[in-house]
Amino acid sequence: MVTSGALRAHLLAVRLAGEVGTSREDSLRSYRLFAARDPRVLIGIDPEGAWGQRDLLELMAKRCGVSADPRHTSGPDVIDPERTLAALDAFATRIGEVARRGAPVLLGTGHPRPLLGFYAGLADALSAAGCEVLTPAQGRCVDILTRFGLRTCALDYARGVGLVRETGGGRPGCEPGVHCHSPLPVRVVLEAAAAGGGPLPELVVGDHGWVCGAGQLGFEAIGLADTDDPALFVAEAEGRVSVVVPVDDGVRSEYYGPLTRYVLKRACLSQ
Repeated sequence: MVTSGALRAHLLAVRLAGEVGTSREDSLRSYRLFAARDPRVLIGIDPEGAWGQRDLLELMAKRCGVSADPRHTSGPDVIDPERTLAALDAFATRIGEVARRGAPVLLGTGHPRPLLGFYAGLADALSAAGCEVLTPAQGRCVDILTRFGLRTCALDYARGVGLVRETGGGRPGCEPGVHCHSPLPVRVVLEAAAAGGGPLPELVVGDHGWVCGAGQLGFEAIGLADTDDPALFVAEAEGRVSVVVPVDDGVRSEYYGPLTRYVLKRACLSQ
């Protein structure tokens, strides 16, 4: 069993919370770009509010625990582990409610290397509870604009979790996929599900564009986000995303195992 006290200690020990690997410089840069409405940082959200840099800093201080002092401009950023634990409890509540109804779910990640295992554990438990884990549009190509130019990727699923792969690279079904913040994959997936007449997800679980893109389209979404991901927290503040868990999203994959076990225990889905 993973207790809240043990998980808090784990979060701090592996820098999932406390001082994290994300730098203050990267976080502040993301807030500046978001305030300027740069689509690379909006990742699918069309904000209703003005959200200037100071507004974003105040929001991230409230939701994550970063310093609200604009004069603090360098060094590692900080996530309050108590906020992480509280958000994980809310996250687990939504997972448990969906599981009890046996409702269809969609899981996807833009950070497959570190986070695939976290979501795959949830997908296994939800499937065992009777939820249909959706996999629409597998193999569909998506053109994603990156800082290196237009990149054509293919939608795929690994262990029930949506992700994108470079076309022509690797074998379908292999791990881990490529890093991607774009909302285009989830838009294509949801469009394919609707066009095929199949079930639509009652809950979308993931990160980055998977959560923001789904939330913007009116689907309930929950997920994880780092201190340099203001879009998810803005979406939560504006009511388009239900729960965002503040956590470093780039540490070693095995470090997320206790989070999976904690969520499943809280959701009454432990095997």
